[in-house]
Amino acid sequence: MITSPSAYARLVRDVLGRIADEDADGLVPDLLALADMIDDHWGFEGRKVVDAARAADAAFRARLVHRLAGRCIAPESGTAERRSIVRFLATLETAAAAATGPVDGRAALIRLASEQEVHHQPAELVRLAALQLAEGRELPGAFVAVIRRTRLTLWHGSQELGALADRLTDPLVNPGEAWADQALTELDGLGEDWRRLVAHATTAGSARPSAKWERTGRTLLDAVGADDAGERLRRWLRLVGRPRTRPLVATHYGANPDETFDPYNATALRGLAWLLSLAPPHPDSARALGALVETSLKKVAGLGPRNPKVANAGVVALARIHSEAALAELARLVTRVTYKSTARLLDKALDDRAAALGLTREETEELAVPAYGLTGVGRAEHRLGDATALIEVHGTRAVLGWRNAAGRPVRSAPAAVRRDHADEVKELKAAVKDIDRMLTAQSERLDRQFLARRTWSYGTWRERFLDHPLVGTLARRLLWTVDGTTVGYADGALRTLTDDPLGGGREVTLWHPVGHEPAEIVAWRDWLERHGITQPFKQAHREVYLLTDAERATGTYSNRFAAHILRQHQFHALAAVRGWRNRLRLMVDDEAPPAVRELPQWGLRAEYWIHGEGDGHGDDITGSGSYLRLCTDQVRFYPIDAPENSAHCCGGEYRMWLRDGADPVEPLPLPAVPPLVLSEVLRDVDLFVGVASVGNDPAWQDGGPEGRFREYWTSYGFGELSQGAETRRALLERLIPRLAVAGRCTVEGRFLHVRGDLHTYKIHLGSGNILRTPDDRYLCIVPKSDPARPQAGYLPYEGDRTLAVILSKAMMLADDTHITDPTILSQL
Repeated sequence: MITSPSAYARLVRDVLGRIADEDADGLVPDLLALADMIDDHWGFEGRKVVDAARAADAAFRARLVHRLAGRCIAPESGTAERRSIVRFLATLETAAAAATGPVDGRAALIRLASEQEVHHQPAELVRLAALQLAEGRELPGAFVAVIRRTRLTLWHGSQELGALADRLTDPLVNPGEAWADQALTELDGLGEDWRRLVAHATTAGSARPSAKWERTGRTLLDAVGADDAGERLRRWLRLVGRPRTRPLVATHYGANPDETFDPYNATALRGLAWLLSLAPPHPDSARALGALVETSLKKVAGLGPRNPKVANAGVVALARIHSEAALAELARLVTRVTYKSTARLLDKALDDRAAALGLTREETEELAVPAYGLTGVGRAEHRLGDATALIEVHGTRAVLGWRNAAGRPVRSAPAAVRRDHADEVKELKAAVKDIDRMLTAQSERLDRQFLARRTWSYGTWRERFLDHPLVGTLARRLLWTVDGTTVGYADGALRTLTDDPLGGGREVTLWHPVGHEPAEIVAWRDWLERHGITQPFKQAHREVYLLTDAERATGTYSNRFAAHILRQHQFHALAAVRGWRNRLRLMVDDEAPPAVRELPQWGLRAEYWIHGEGDGHGDDITGSGSYLRLCTDQVRFYPIDAPENSAHCCGGEYRMWLRDGADPVEPLPLPAVPPLVLSEVLRDVDLFVGVASVGNDPAWQDGGPEGRFREYWTSYGFGELSQGAETRRALLERLIPRLAVAGRCTVEGRFLHVRGDLHTYKIHLGSGNILRTPDDRYLCIVPKSDPARPQAGYLPYEGDRTLAVILSKAMMLADDTHITDPTILSQL
């Protein structure tokens, strides 16, 4: 950036003087210094320099181009320097330099071009390639790659570039990605049939394989051996998403090319996924395809999902594999994937599988959960030689343990087992990872069952839930209603509140606290605590949201969660996980509907009204133009088929779009909304605010951009407690007396008071923010994100990160004389 006008003017004069003197060697370092000063914006402050370079003698210009190219590929050149050279060369007419410069200079230009994601001078690529080929020189694979990427990316690509790309058949895939490099290495030692198979994969240009494409694929698979092909394809696909082996030059705008997929290779990946679905079914195929889907949907800054087309191809491939493992992977992914087009494909795949099996969608998802080798609920033993492998589920994680021949626990598999049973050990480790992923997916699925209105016959429920080897580890930690009686599982049996065993029943539903007396809810919390049961999510401690006087007064809408400032992308991701449909608010002249959760079982639609926050400049938007933050407004309920509301992304009144003379539909009066629906929807919204609010961020003490959120941050970070925070407060009142620091902690009002040796501290029970007495000075402690970190003693449910943060802060501050973190010490 320009720091001194006089320094800038002096450097521009020096650069222009060197151009006039045709001093290419002296010009290069001055150009790079100027590039750093103007942040590579050659079209603005550096315009005089660009115009002078373009007007210079052609021979000098060629020398300059070659000097810059050589400097760019020098080992000591850094990323910023390389980016500056690429940006400056993009402003010049450099194609002629390829013909007028020396051969070694041309090689530097080729290498420089190869390090770019896309070359914005297609004519230069064609000229460089023509010169090399005319002299019988082979084009480097990385140079072929940039030709292909440029042809696919630039909509105005020349016909000459397209013709050149069509002639270049080697390498089969673009080098620079880990999986592609591995494939190319292996293909060197394989026959022509394998080359034809991979070449066929690169033709997967449609959303689904055609019948002709599939026939050709089957023929080619038979030629190389379908079993061998499946093993090799799985090995390649497992490498997708690894860091690039040949980094590309990043630009100031758009996504980092090292974090995206090469577009040419993405087409090949689609084809490889489809080919894998034609190979004989194997559990590793489902794992590889499921991982490919998730890797392809990983978010990249400035882009969004890496490559949805590859993700969709993985779903299509999974849907074509008729195996238990593939169905399980589809069922797992449907709870994890939020990207709309991929989620629709997953829904269709499961719907089609359900129709083929003659079952409902819900039954199919329940039956799709495999046992993963577990022989009892959450447990399996496998004898391998003289040793025993033991898989046990603890909470939402599986653990693989070992016992030696004497039956004593050992840290890892004995050497003889690793030698003689390598494949079995590998499969056990893979099963543990599968169990972890599926447990997370099933916990989220069960947490969304409260609004599904599902009932099961007693026998079916026991088979699919309570006694299922994997789902049983979750179901046995929940409360259920059997023929109107609430029961939990303890000491090997279903038991009532008085611990009487329940022998059987007819109909089972998932228990929810709505409709139950507070005394009964508290009694069940005591029961869980007495039996040491940690629920996989809040159930007995689940918040119940009842109508307030203010909501009865407004009648048709709730302002309970209005006027909050949320991080848009965090809200967007969380809403998708909870089953809400939302559109990112962009700083454009456009309208969008509110965040919506459709409840078909109830015939209702819930809406949370939001709009972009800020004036659309600087710190208010991302590089792609989406708002960083949202302002929140009303929660409303409509019949599910009512016309949709919308409002401008930047704010303004929500209006119902009516077509063909349709009449407007009024929102439902809140008292008419079923209490369970009202409570669960408001709980979702409370969760959005509790997680995504900027008031939760300890680094926002200064109020964010221009300090304009200081008042909100203070009011949220230390204000009245939400329903979720009230639940946390009630729990802490029970937990604190059991802690080692109980004598130093008390719960008072909105705070947990902690007495240290240096100060007394107040931890807000909603945000986790801290005030230090005596003057209520803010104490900034940023918690570390470590999900594997052990909890502070017994907790009755999982998933409340703020509770864990409050407890960890309390433990640390109670022993404040032993704090070693310099950032914290400086505030004490």
